Amino acid sequence: MRWIVDGMNVIGSRPDGWWKDRGRATVALVDSLDRWAQLHEDPVTVVFERPPSTPVTSSVIEVAYAPRAAANSADDEIVRRVRADARPHEIHVVTSDKELSRRVAGVGASVYPAAAFRDLIDPRG
Repeated sequence: MRWIVDGMNVIGSRPDGWWKDRGRATVALVDSLDRWAQLHEDPVTVVFERPPSTPVTSSVIEVAYAPRAAANSADDEIVRRVRADARPHEIHVVTSDKELSRRVAGVGASVYPAAAFRDLIDPRG
């Protein structure tokens, strides 16, 4: 199974002050995904609308960005990736965005709720 994560949707699933520093929230999500992915054999890609001012990298997961920053551009990039995959039925898309869920399910992927996934990769104390 492969995972494609709607980065800002997962970040926004927990009201922990992420909006005060989106760059820090992005780094924290990638770090949590790195730790989680090291324990699993499933490939993980996280997609953001735009890169933060300080680049975020990982040697464990793929960190991807929409080709241009615009409303729903990360969603469009996620749908493009699912459509381009030879086995979309083997992809879990992590999001709670109803429209994105509808779009990726329409091309064969399954959907995993963002808040539940965040609790999975970064349990609350």
